[in-house]
Amino acid sequence: MSLEGRVAIVTGSGGGLGRAHVRYLASKGARVVVNDLSQDAAERVASEIRSAGGSALAIADSVTDEPAMTALVSRVVSEWGRVDILVNNAGILRDKSFAKMSLDDFRLVVDVHLMGAVICTKAVWELMRAQRYGRIVMTTSSSGLYGNFGQANYGAAKMALVGLMQTLAIEGEKYDIRVNCLAPTAATQMTDGVLSEESLRQLDPARVSPGLLALVGDDAPTRAIMCAGAGNFAAAYVTLTPGYHAGAGEGAGEAVVAHWGEVTDRAGEIVPAYGFTQAEREVASAGHTGNVR
Repeated sequence: MSLEGRVAIVTGSGGGLGRAHVRYLASKGARVVVNDLSQDAAERVASEIRSAGGSALAIADSVTDEPAMTALVSRVVSEWGRVDILVNNAGILRDKSFAKMSLDDFRLVVDVHLMGAVICTKAVWELMRAQRYGRIVMTTSSSGLYGNFGQANYGAAKMALVGLMQTLAIEGEKYDIRVNCLAPTAATQMTDGVLSEESLRQLDPARVSPGLLALVGDDAPTRAIMCAGAGNFAAAYVTLTPGYHAGAGEGAGEAVVAHWGEVTDRAGEIVPAYGFTQAEREVASAGHTGNVR
């Protein structure tokens, strides 16, 4: 499967997972933009790609700098005429327990991961709408999906990206803009000292990047959450159970407590097509039981 003729921007691709991503996309024929804070790091990766016969631009700018990201996209369009793929990969860690975490460190992580992805996506959005084609990948994390000690800031930002993906996929559908999430597990600078040497070997970032092919190709899904690491690929879902209708009477709270097992029973759960599905099901449940008061 080829990405020949496609143009891809990968943020935070001067090393680690981003480097693996941009090299992989280039190996599939895409022209790639290597974005990083460091021009030297970005140029090293771009040179690797060009030496292997690929096409690459190295552009150093922060994803939190809105004018810079707008200028980056303008330069890419000037050079190559379009942008087909955006992989929002740039990120940082400021891990501490919530009790010890400063609000500055909380804001910084949210700013880079969430607002950085928003800024970069906004920079390509109108272009993708006009060309009626786009593939955007948000980098989420199991820390956001399921929680992780010491990562309240990181987890909050990463789950926010899932919400961003859900809505942008709906808004981009008629323009063939497909938006997905990738939750990687990879040995990078952010995992140094956390995992064993054998685990780090298995979690080579290059074993994550092949998952991108499914998320950015012509036949890509939209609103998928792919979990990837060590060559294994799985899907995560945000689901909704059928639930229990307690009505609005005086004892509704006690009824919810008493029927908690039914509230959380996953038999018959669904993946909603859009957020309003929750309200539709709640109104339908109220009408079906005749308990509306």
